[in-house]
Amino acid sequence: MVHRVMAIDPGLTRCGIAVVDADTSRKVRLVDVRIVRTPTEHEIGERLAALEAAIIEAIKERRPNSVAIEQVFSQHNIRTVIGTAQAAGVAALVAHRSGLPISFHTPSEVKAAVTGSGTAAKAQVASMVGRIVGQPVVGPADATDAIALAICHAWRWPALQLQRAPKVVAS
Repeated sequence: MVHRVMAIDPGLTRCGIAVVDADTSRKVRLVDVRIVRTPTEHEIGERLAALEAAIIEAIKERRPNSVAIEQVFSQHNIRTVIGTAQAAGVAALVAHRSGLPISFHTPSEVKAAVTGSGTAAKAQVASMVGRIVGQPVVGPADATDAIALAICHAWRWPALQLQRAPKVVAS
């Protein structure tokens, strides 16, 4: 069975969206990757609405089975954290309204899944992502990060399903 994952690397200025198909043997095929950009001179509501429209469009076009969103983590720049959190909130809301299960993964969890080390450098993540999908990934780090997130989620999907399954109690 093939599981189609949409992954969102949230950002207000640049938001990475990737879609992969993964089978039970952990083979991954890159279906789509795109970067959504919103101009910094636009009003926040307009930027969030543009992000919402782009995610809705990607879901309609690619029809994923689940959505993974990178967990917002503390950064030194509070403006960046706020914008990232707002973008993640929009992504979660769109996925929820689309009836898709949502999972959040931390950057270190994604790095560990793809490279074996939760502290891997961006270049190492990009290299492994290219090897996993069988092609070099071009574009900004947001694209690579979104693909890595999709791979992480696809590989963890079976375990996540077991965790979410209703518990059966013997009587």
